[in-house]
Amino acid sequence: MKKLQILGTGCKKCVLLTAHAEAAAKELGIDYEIEKVTDLNTIIDMGVMSTPALAIDGSVVLSGKTSSPEEIKTILKNLK
Repeated sequence: MKKLQILGTGCKKCVLLTAHAEAAAKELGIDYEIEKVTDLNTIIDMGVMSTPALAIDGSVVLSGKTSSPEEIKTILKNLK
């Protein structure tokens, strides 16, 4: 199971990134769980200075932008 973490304060961009990450995982048939990380200290500890960000299994793969489901699918495929 992949752990998809959305790092951010819950703004519209964070919500959109969550939807795109879920869509990408579903399209690839990946078993996943979504965790929303809103604590700024935790986000900074993960090395993120610009949100929204996406971490997969604890590793930050996107930061400071909302990527399309297609971009996220490419990242997920490369992690398999």
